[in-house]
Amino acid sequence: MSFRSLDEIVSKCEEQKKPFWRIILEDDMEERMVSAEESMKLMEKLYLTMKSADASYDDKLMSSSRLVGQDGARMDRAVREGKVIGGDFIGVVIAKALKMGESNACMKKIVAAPTAGSCGVIPAVLLTYEEKYQVPLERMLEAMYVASGIGEVIAERASLSGAAGGCQAEIGSASAMAAGALAYLNGGDNLSIIHAAAMSLKNLLGLVCDTVGGLVEVPCVKRNVVGAVNAIASADMAVAGIVSRIPPDEVIDAMREVGEALPKSLRETGEGGLAATPTGQEVMKHIIR
Repeated sequence: MSFRSLDEIVSKCEEQKKPFWRIILEDDMEERMVSAEESMKLMEKLYLTMKSADASYDDKLMSSSRLVGQDGARMDRAVREGKVIGGDFIGVVIAKALKMGESNACMKKIVAAPTAGSCGVIPAVLLTYEEKYQVPLERMLEAMYVASGIGEVIAERASLSGAAGGCQAEIGSASAMAAGALAYLNGGDNLSIIHAAAMSLKNLLGLVCDTVGGLVEVPCVKRNVVGAVNAIASADMAVAGIVSRIPPDEVIDAMREVGEALPKSLRETGEGGLAATPTGQEVMKHIIR
């Protein structure tokens, strides 16, 4: 990846009069020495794998720890029965985020987007958007390039690892990627894309990684829901013309600094936060046995 900042991507977009997604596509072509068709084919494979993972959700499965499973189906039922306050779109997004996180915990195939622990955020918002608005596959792939460009810059300037930077680096990054992709799909310009990402990441700044029992299950699965819904709100704000008062690249830098300042107990060690609660400790004893 030749870009170290979101500003740099936007500047190149303006210089070459090309959309955000195209700049990222061409960067992939140059880095991996592939054609546009080859790059698109790989992105299509990733997106269709997300769709397949969603379609193959098994509502009978529980993870081996018995901590997660079947909640995606419960949320689906609530949507069908009209019990959700946020409406069908948000309800379906929540259900899909739960399903993907549960599938990961149950050892089914998912796409790490950008990590396995945050695998539900991007599929939840993109698949729901595609279904609701009947968006052509080509445009959905363009949105995937937008998301990947944001993720690449975050990885370069900060981290995508919960162990290195807390859950803000996983769910926060996934939420930022999803927000930028949604802003693009909903007609946002290049600045809307990066400000959607910035606001989304800001909203989850400081989120700790406190996996109960050291498993990517609790609270990880439900945090995918938070990341997905946060992405929708941030994209809507950006498309409305609202901006992050802290520039997007500075937000990413702040995330890195916050992650470095987090104590070890709150970075995927299973020692602090929810993992240190009485119930969390009981779960750990059960798993160790």
